Amino acid sequence: MSRSSYIFTSESVSEGHPDKVADRISDTVVDAFLAAEPEARVACETLVTTNRIVLAGEVRAGKPGASKAENKQLTKDILASLEPKVRAAVKDIGYEQKGFHWQKAKFANYLHAQSADIAVGVDSTEKKEEGAGDQGIMFGYACDETPSLMPATLQFSHDILHKLAEVRHSGECEALEPDAKSQVTVLYQDGRPVEILQIVVSTQHKKKIGDQAANSKRIQALIKPYVESVLPSGLVTKKTKWHVNPTGRFLIGGPDGDAGVTGRKIIVDTYGGASPHGGGAFSGKDPTKVDRSAAYACRYLAKNVVAAGLARKCTIQISYAIGVANPLSFYVDLHGTGEVDPAKLELALPQMIGGATPRAIREHLQLNRPIYARTAAYGHFGRQPDNEGGFSWEKTDLVDQLKSLA
Repeated sequence: MSRSSYIFTSESVSEGHPDKVADRISDTVVDAFLAAEPEARVACETLVTTNRIVLAGEVRAGKPGASKAENKQLTKDILASLEPKVRAAVKDIGYEQKGFHWQKAKFANYLHAQSADIAVGVDSTEKKEEGAGDQGIMFGYACDETPSLMPATLQFSHDILHKLAEVRHSGECEALEPDAKSQVTVLYQDGRPVEILQIVVSTQHKKKIGDQAANSKRIQALIKPYVESVLPSGLVTKKTKWHVNPTGRFLIGGPDGDAGVTGRKIIVDTYGGASPHGGGAFSGKDPTKVDRSAAYACRYLAKNVVAAGLARKCTIQISYAIGVANPLSFYVDLHGTGEVDPAKLELALPQMIGGATPRAIREHLQLNRPIYARTAAYGHFGRQPDNEGGFSWEKTDLVDQLKSLA
């Protein structure tokens, strides 16, 4: 039997964290290709370090019916357009520092054509449906701890950094710089969050706050009202311990302070440790890659199960083999909170998204659109669906169907 009373912690990192800068750039590349060709293939890795941005990976952009020469030229044109898009993404994050500047950083692009061996295995033909882009296991999770149906510790950690970014961008809090991390420790009783025990925030800052030199106490006084404003009333108490910039100062940050690489923050991207997650990162991959699309589908289904009142918690696992369209397995765990037999859901849920083949997932969630740069920071899950199709996997449009299974 799972424990009902315990202490749990999750962390988040800001859009200016070096790894998140890399994720944002990689997803900017994905969006550039999908905007030009919805069936494009992209696997982009980004490295950022002191005033340097490096892209590497595999791409393919081919329009159906176009000649080989036309498709080659299309890919060439997209590649040529990337540098200004990448620099604009870094500028949007807010990097205009001596050690990492959106305009002055050196840029190198080593993206090249996708392997023909992969293409032949995953592309659809008249004889077979498009197969998965790789083997692997993917997970989705939802719980009723927060309105977003996300784990409270992770949601709170994201909300803190999102708020600090908001006041930094608006100019309301000019002392803050882009790089930051947060961590929230929560006491659970009877499975519900009842008290925040520890809050950790490390944020890059300017040398001075107003006319005074910045230090931990001044940074804490500056950000504490913003942090408290996004946390549920009553959870922060007089006993809550605050750890703000514990080392004293945080002047050198971002890629100048630590190199960043795509895909190194997948526990932040997913569920903060409250649930299993797959081994593959999301950012930099087009939606034919099941690391991304199937993980989105699992979250979509798990969220709808919880939203329908069929369980307080739901974990879903799905698995694939490269080149094979149908999932190899589909598993549902309701953690002892279910109002329906999980085996019943294992039969019904995949059929609600066309059998959960890679193409059916993409079509159901409409994933072949340039909607990915916005996912790179503050989590891929627990977000609001937007008018351009972003975060479509957060919709709860299967609730009525699922209620009929109870």
